[in-house]
Amino acid sequence: MEKNKFKTERRNKIKRRIRSTIKGTAERPRLSIFKSNKNIYLQLINDIEGVTLAAASTKSKELEKDLKDKPAIECAKIIGEQLGKSAIDKGIKRVVFDRSGYKYHGVVKAAADGARESGLDL
Repeated sequence: MEKNKFKTERRNKIKRRIRSTIKGTAERPRLSIFKSNKNIYLQLINDIEGVTLAAASTKSKELEKDLKDKPAIECAKIIGEQLGKSAIDKGIKRVVFDRSGYKYHGVVKAAADGARESGLDL
């Protein structure tokens, strides 16, 4: 239990350090990622108004069939592409990527690459 608490506190410290420099605006919202052991969540956030502009996750009903029995990295890429498409539909082309204290590899990198492939400028 002690090891999990240490990991969480360390990630939260890194997350606070990152967030002190990254701010999302209406023109360039923040693309935030959260990953649990089973699911991946992406959000586009306008920090000035405190509003979520778009969101996608592995729990969404429209992606349920596409994500079934796929590894987490492929799921992250599909979710990144889905979020990118919904952002472009809303007129958002540029975002600031917030890795939320996670290392930039694996699922985090796949989600960012998926968003880039859909046309977002990270």
